[in-house]
Amino acid sequence: MCESFVGLGTTCTVCVTRPDTLAAAVNLTRRQVQALDAAASRFRPDSELARLQESPERPVPVSDLLFCALDDALEAARQTEGLVDPTVGQVLELLGYDRDFAEVAPVGPTQARFARVPGWKGVHLDRRNRTVTVPAGVHLDLGATAKAACADRAAAEVAERTGAGVLVNLGGDIAVAGPAPEGGWSIKVADRHDAAPSEPGVTVAIADGGLATSGTAARRWQRGGQLVHHLVDPVTGAPARPCWRTVTVTAATCLAANTASTAAVILGEAAPAWLADRGLHARLVADNGTPVAVGQWPLDALHPAGRPEVEVA
Repeated sequence: MCESFVGLGTTCTVCVTRPDTLAAAVNLTRRQVQALDAAASRFRPDSELARLQESPERPVPVSDLLFCALDDALEAARQTEGLVDPTVGQVLELLGYDRDFAEVAPVGPTQARFARVPGWKGVHLDRRNRTVTVPAGVHLDLGATAKAACADRAAAEVAERTGAGVLVNLGGDIAVAGPAPEGGWSIKVADRHDAAPSEPGVTVAIADGGLATSGTAARRWQRGGQLVHHLVDPVTGAPARPCWRTVTVTAATCLAANTASTAAVILGEAAPAWLADRGLHARLVADNGTPVAVGQWPLDALHPAGRPEVEVA
């Protein structure tokens, strides 16, 4: 049984194995989502992240939630050697992605001057004093990791509090916890999380961990006559060059899956080897629609009758 609500600028879906726990599962997940939005949204002037960036070059005390979100973002940058970099915020703002995506104008002039982003190594976390120091001119964007980690936290909390098996899907960032349905949670992967049932896709089943899809098919718009998207290459400071329309990865956590899928889009042609070297299972779809499988990902998996299905993107 599943229920959806809107949060973090996307569709949030919660599924449980026991119908009597659905209301509690949705409420717990909604609270996690609302807390993250208040702490880490770059679209809210009253968010804790916005207040942090009003005081550059000095240590600022932050909440545990924001500290952990920043820690996750910097760890993702370390693991990917800067492919996933939280200091891309200013580029996204100049491209017009300075509000919830539903409110971004689909066509407009460009203000961006592409150059290497400031770099994650300039952001300093003081674990002892729980403070964060952000360099002047750095605008942080935690979207690549914070939403995925939120899915992990929500799924773990629901499973612990209700004892039910749960799947939390935050706009394509999926985490599962607790006892899974027989055969696992069946998930249809498509280009967009709001794709119609008739849209092409493949179905896989997972029993634990997480799954995430990153890509350029859903969040793209035009600036200065050029089609742009939200995944920025930190080296060029421009949207990642065309290669993969979507990359879907499974991993031990949704955060790990999201980190890998985002890095793969930015890597381009080198992504399949990079994912294989890390022992990950993934499906990459090229801009021309050609799918590539890595690890044990089944390209033509069919939907097993009787299992709950969740469409993601």
